[in-house]
Amino acid sequence: MKALMKTTKPALPHEVEKKWLIIDADGLVVGRMASIVANILRGKHKPSFTPHVDCGDNVIIINADKVKFTGNKLKDKVYYKHTGYAGGIKGITAGKVLEGRFPERVIEKAIERMIPRGPLGRQQLRNLRVFAGTEHPHEAQNPEVLDIGAMNRKNKVGN
Repeated sequence: MKALMKTTKPALPHEVEKKWLIIDADGLVVGRMASIVANILRGKHKPSFTPHVDCGDNVIIINADKVKFTGNKLKDKVYYKHTGYAGGIKGITAGKVLEGRFPERVIEKAIERMIPRGPLGRQQLRNLRVFAGTEHPHEAQNPEVLDIGAMNRKNKVGN
């Protein structure tokens, strides 16, 4: 009988199988959804997870403009950016971003800040597609539906 190995074989980039998942963000809590999606993009839900290989799946998020914040975060949470000039720090609240022209940026920023910085993190973030409405151009990939609201009752606000 062959002895059991104490190490796991690392995944190679050409051996990784990538699935397509679609998530309906209507009524979901932003942070809880972002942490689940970040783990899927990194591939941590797979037994063949390898930290230095992009083994995550492709994720499509629809209805990004209908996400929810808990507590007073809608008016208290501020996203900062700097223009590059002295005294050029600008801030905008989460509520204004959701009401604005690109409400999907709330989800993109939340997920981006949960993925490690660097070339691999940027590559994994390219597997994320976020859309404000229900329409998306990725029907040909036959994405599987992932219901994050059913995973935990706290993932969804107002049933």
